[in-house]
Amino acid sequence: MVMQPRFRRFQFPSSNARYLRVVLVPQVLLFLIVSLLGLAAGQSQPGVQALIRSGQAALDSGNFARAVSDFQQAWQIAPENMQVNRGLLLSYLQAGDLNEAVQFGTTAVQHWPNDSQLQHWLGLAYFKSGGNADAVRALRRAENLDVKSFDIHFDLALVLLAENQAALAAEELETAVKLKPSAALAHVLLGRAYQNSNRTLHAIQQFQTALRLDPETQLGHYHLGFAYASLGRNQEAIAEYKKEIARSPQNPIVLHQLGHSLLENGDWQAAIVYLRKASELDQRNADLLYDLGKALMLEGSPQAATGILRQSIELKPSDPSPHYQMARALEKLGKRDEAQREWQLFAELKKQQPSSGGMASGRVQ
Repeated sequence: MVMQPRFRRFQFPSSNARYLRVVLVPQVLLFLIVSLLGLAAGQSQPGVQALIRSGQAALDSGNFARAVSDFQQAWQIAPENMQVNRGLLLSYLQAGDLNEAVQFGTTAVQHWPNDSQLQHWLGLAYFKSGGNADAVRALRRAENLDVKSFDIHFDLALVLLAENQAALAAEELETAVKLKPSAALAHVLLGRAYQNSNRTLHAIQQFQTALRLDPETQLGHYHLGFAYASLGRNQEAIAEYKKEIARSPQNPIVLHQLGHSLLENGDWQAAIVYLRKASELDQRNADLLYDLGKALMLEGSPQAATGILRQSIELKPSDPSPHYQMARALEKLGKRDEAQREWQLFAELKKQQPSSGGMASGRVQ
């Protein structure tokens, strides 16, 4: 159960001025002095400081349950200590106790509305619990309080990317990389934001910068390869995907994209190798299964292709492309009636596609 701090507000009773001056005011002053002394003692006593140090050490070592316990004990002694409140909120967040983090963080920021760290961590708690709109609001408040915080700009960009607001995410990441030019991952995310807002050449520059800063940047070569592929530069894409595969041989997304680019480049034999491996790791990806079915058709294996294409159709029934390949495979197998039904389904689904085309309509040839 989340412990909520109790904030008391002293109220004067309605009385005559003399009573207030002679009797009550000295009592109030005495009360305030005693309260403040008690508060100071609670915030500075060795027990609280020891718990803070222990909690911070637990956070640093990844022992988040211990961190929660330490900061809860410290909060019981000194609920008005900002450092304790920060530590407890962060501990809830790191431990994955998201409901507690949101509830406790909401109370904390009401008490310290101008503390950027509390606003920041509350925003992350909202984000991790699926409240993206609340996360954006909290992170915007944190950003206004600390405009030079790389971490706040970076985390706000993550939420905006999750909300498919690529242009706004790019603005945050542009600020972030100005504050910390050496942050390779920020350059990768900025490249993604550019890619998703149709600024592919700018995206390529960012991915290249990230890899210059850190050649081991996670998925750096993958994103660069994807950007090349989106421009039809398949040979360059293949080279980047292979570099990523060397480090992440079991990543089905990278395997799929490498297979897809090889297929687009006409090397269906090599494509099948990577697409088969990807399909073993990810059996629910309709686009992957479509590519594998198409590659098997090019290999001259229509029987094997039909089984794969049926799975693709089941997973993504609105996509016309698998029906196109299925019709061709059935014709090769001499199943003309079944093939005719697939041709008809393909034509009907194709009409329902947006007039601008896209992957489904553009890949069937």
